[in-house]
Amino acid sequence: MKILKLTLAAAVALSLVSCRTADEKQAAALAKRIMGPQAGAIVFEQVKSEKDCYELSQNGSKILIKGNNANSMAVGLNRYLQQYCLTNVSWYDFNPVELPATLPAVPEPVSGTADVPERFFLNYCTFGYTMPWWKWEQWERFIDWMALNGVNMPLAITGQEAVWQKVYRKYGLTDEQIRSFFVGPAHLPWQRMCNLDRWEGPLPQGWIDGQAELQKKILKRERALNMKPVLPAFAGHVPAELAEVVTEPIDTFRVSFWGGFADKYRCTFLSPMDPIYSKIQKDFMEEQTRMYGTDHIYGVDPFNEVDAPFWDPETLAKISKGIYDSMTAVDPDAIWLQMGWLFYADERHWTDENIKAYLTAVPQGRMIILDYFCDHTQIWKRTEKFYGQKYIWCYLGNFGGMTGIEGDLRQNSAWIDDTKANGGPGFVGIGSTLEGFGVNEPIYEAVLAKAWNTGITDDQYIDNIADRHLHRVDPAFRAYWRAHIDKISITHSKTSSSSLICAHPNLEGVWHWTTLFNRGYDPAELEEALKLLETVEGESDYLKFDLANARRQVLDNRAVAIRDRFARAYKDGNREAMVQASKEFLSLCDRLTEVLKTRPEFSLCNWIDDARSWGKTAEEKDYYEMNARTLISVWGDSFHLCDYANRDYDGLVETYYKVRWQMFFDAVLAAFDSGEPFVNAKSTGYVGYSPQGSADGVIGRALQLDRDIWDFQCHWAQIR
Repeated sequence: MKILKLTLAAAVALSLVSCRTADEKQAAALAKRIMGPQAGAIVFEQVKSEKDCYELSQNGSKILIKGNNANSMAVGLNRYLQQYCLTNVSWYDFNPVELPATLPAVPEPVSGTADVPERFFLNYCTFGYTMPWWKWEQWERFIDWMALNGVNMPLAITGQEAVWQKVYRKYGLTDEQIRSFFVGPAHLPWQRMCNLDRWEGPLPQGWIDGQAELQKKILKRERALNMKPVLPAFAGHVPAELAEVVTEPIDTFRVSFWGGFADKYRCTFLSPMDPIYSKIQKDFMEEQTRMYGTDHIYGVDPFNEVDAPFWDPETLAKISKGIYDSMTAVDPDAIWLQMGWLFYADERHWTDENIKAYLTAVPQGRMIILDYFCDHTQIWKRTEKFYGQKYIWCYLGNFGGMTGIEGDLRQNSAWIDDTKANGGPGFVGIGSTLEGFGVNEPIYEAVLAKAWNTGITDDQYIDNIADRHLHRVDPAFRAYWRAHIDKISITHSKTSSSSLICAHPNLEGVWHWTTLFNRGYDPAELEEALKLLETVEGESDYLKFDLANARRQVLDNRAVAIRDRFARAYKDGNREAMVQASKEFLSLCDRLTEVLKTRPEFSLCNWIDDARSWGKTAEEKDYYEMNARTLISVWGDSFHLCDYANRDYDGLVETYYKVRWQMFFDAVLAAFDSGEPFVNAKSTGYVGYSPQGSADGVIGRALQLDRDIWDFQCHWAQIR
């Protein structure tokens, strides 16, 4: 009889499990990945609702999380983890999920409802500055993080080169031509945006095949968690060799120069009015759907930081109509997702008249605009809410994967509230378009939290950042985070938010636009906040990161004063003071390196090892390492984008930035000892640049230093 009772109990339990909906199973699987065995204390229940929603309550000894789908239930789970367990879940797989031994109860039911249906995440550039070398382990945690934070419209552009390879084969291009057209892995985002061809190609076949398999896993998991991945469609960018293999003449032009790259790397654009355009679109979309499926939302961005063939409203309208018609001819349900960055970045060409013509040529409701940089400029306010098209308010927050502390949580919150109140019916979503992850994860989480109506105030949210980073309430830690938000992280992101240590050495000011090291706060405020932070006791991994991050930034901020002291000593003719200041600066680099070595977030070895892991042969491994090093140093074939992706990585400071500063101090001291003047001209450029009158003149020695630094940088990047 006892055996019979046990069998019946097991059968009932099994039937309860089998009756769960697919969404409940996916939410439970996510909880198990995040919480391990303790996930058994969580029960998920799917409910019907016209809006995305969740509810937390206590059900006996279990925590009951209700939601209309797996994505909403994941948001509910995240609220339980953050608010009740005081547990943080990072987007990095190497950050542990630190849970209390006994899961807390939920005394009273709490709920949340989405204010907007769409929650977007990612940027083409993120696939270069942060994620190019990721394997499934990193993606799995990140997709879970997106679900926990309510993302349901992620950009999904991995693996598209495999599709293009199949398409271009049909048109007669050889695999050698196709792979040589592709750029190196970390630079693929810019090829996908029609900025760059051939740089550090050819792309290995193993990479193309591996990324295709990875994309299938990414999409399967994202869709299982109720996300609608944004896949690409054909935007007009083609290999120049296409004109040589098709039978009929085609209407192409070479886009404007981009990023300082040489002419041989310029891209070719096919007119959407050319008959072959729609044929290529059909071939691409059908092949992509066979490989990856579709959710009917397609990212198409034809003129990112490059010129259109003509800048009159009529032609721009024809171009956008041609693109839209080519998509809907293949997929009648196609929705066009367009970055709004171009409207911000090129206001001279993208006038209100041109924007209106470009947008209104597409039927209303069939296009969604990402208002890309709302933390700085909200284009919806300039364009009559995008002339009736739908749009998503986006926080950019980071350029190049730089590691400066920035991002204004309170301004973001106020501007999102204003958009909710005044943005009109076209305002359909909130998202983030970060170029790289950087060091400001809580600000991104706060933006995504604003998509939900929870009753939680900004002050309560800020206190909870502290609580879940420490796993307990601590007044000093809460005070640190209040200071962090209200006195330090008070400005929007900038394209050159870097440390002077990471910048090309210069005697005064800055050498180049990519490293302006702007600070929107008083560095003394961070010094005081760090003193407070260092009084907090605990073993939390996130506390350790917060400490390293603040210490790192404090050291970065001190560099300017030391460099300026060196410059003053040079002008005053005080060699002893020059030597003392140079030693202090280089010592600062060493201290910074020691801080960076304490955290995996700041590891150059991780970046390089992850890149090399994609190679099957020694030659391939070396190729991937070269590409990884190039992006975070010289970037391209000239100084124009050099250091754009600068960041505080331990090995970068130790073997790259510090070495450049040592070369600089040596050169200035040598000029001083020779009685020659030393004047750093900003952005003097690459080898061979020689402004009039510079030979053996005022900036001759400085120019030679720039040439020597360029040679060193290229050698460090291992550029072939």
